[in-house]
Amino acid sequence: MPADATAHIRIARPTKDVRAAERFWVLGLGLDVLYQHDADHAAGRLHSLLMIGWPRAGWHLELAHHPTEPVEPQPTAEDLLVVYLEEPVPDALVERLEQHGGKRVPALNPYWDTWGVTVRDPDGYLLVLCTRSWGGS
Repeated sequence: MPADATAHIRIARPTKDVRAAERFWVLGLGLDVLYQHDADHAAGRLHSLLMIGWPRAGWHLELAHHPTEPVEPQPTAEDLLVVYLEEPVPDALVERLEQHGGKRVPALNPYWDTWGVTVRDPDGYLLVLCTRSWGGS
């Protein structure tokens, strides 16, 4: 398969707590669990893994936690996952994200505060819910 617009993208990140991440992304945002397993050294699985996304999307998140050698997430203010809603951000969605471990925060770039809402996930990564449509071609 060529590296072009048909290629699927996996965004892999460490997580401090797979269950907290699952609450935020699945119960809060509404992504589906595509695959998951817990660490089991006897079975050769050295880390817990959670893959989440929307089933027909061209991307998904992989969140991994290695219990004996954890990698501390180190997000910056520019590490954004932007979801283009093409409509106003529902207050109920922001409230649900906050109820499931998120925290609404101001964005470093005021563009995102003008055109959406920024929520920090339990690992410190930023989710932007943007009111605009994606204009890329």
